[in-house]
Amino acid sequence: MSLPTHFKLNTGARIPALTRYTGTWRSEPGQVRHAVSFALKNGYRHIDAALIYELIGNEHEVGQGIKDSGVPREQIFLTSKLWNTHHPNVAEGLQKTLDALGTDYLDLYLIHWPVRLVPNESSDLLPVNPDGTRSVDRSWDQSETWRQMEEIYRAGRVKAIGVANWSIPYLEELKKKWTVVPAVNQVELHPFLPQHALKKWCDEHGILLEAYSPLGSQGAPLASDPAIQEIAKKNNVSPSTILISYHVNRGVVVLPKSVNEDRILSNNQIIPLSREEMDALNCLAAQGKAKRINTPLFGWDLGFDDWYEQ
Repeated sequence: MSLPTHFKLNTGARIPALTRYTGTWRSEPGQVRHAVSFALKNGYRHIDAALIYELIGNEHEVGQGIKDSGVPREQIFLTSKLWNTHHPNVAEGLQKTLDALGTDYLDLYLIHWPVRLVPNESSDLLPVNPDGTRSVDRSWDQSETWRQMEEIYRAGRVKAIGVANWSIPYLEELKKKWTVVPAVNQVELHPFLPQHALKKWCDEHGILLEAYSPLGSQGAPLASDPAIQEIAKKNNVSPSTILISYHVNRGVVVLPKSVNEDRILSNNQIIPLSREEMDALNCLAAQGKAKRINTPLFGWDLGFDDWYEQ
């Protein structure tokens, strides 16, 4: 059985199943630039960026890496994300990203979180209140952000729009107002956080899931899990290959991240998994191994009550 190299968005566009994710917070200056160039030179054609990554100098490095690679822009599927402080001015947030990346359009633009942060003297991107809590606007209507996303989509500045880190309750609320269905929902996904209910909901509405933290990051030792190691040994591959392959076998775009050349190359290996192997991976969370890695300090419930379900 051969696995797909691309999936189809509800816009009709084809999106590569494997992405080079650039949100590498511990990287040194220049590493992301080199990693993006190296990945593109070695077959990757999907790059995932975000305005918030510019806080660590990443987004403009993505643009530099694309230029260094020599790969024509039209051959690259380029994703970025609207940061929380730009919910009232989507066009402005998009322009900052386009300027940093050195391009005049995106293939996919996502709302990074269903949370509006209010910039203040503490920060333009990660503002806090005097008591140290995040400067959150709890009254903000997310449908207004989406209305502006639809405007830039219709204007042709982005070829597809979607969301990231949106749970079913937030999607249900957005559904009441959308006229363009989100093409993608990018969320934390791995066998310890399979989000089966969310995947079912998105499948039913024609929304493609994308998986970040597919290896679990440092906070979830997926690679050392005995069940995952057993499947890896059986297939004569690394646990990382199993974890990345898990998503493509589910029909999910996968976003592994690394600035290491050897890992960038090895992350490109995807293998078919049997029904029994997929069942074993899908059941790990329900066996008491459920774990979320990314829980931002926004100070409110993001609605992921179904993350532990079978």
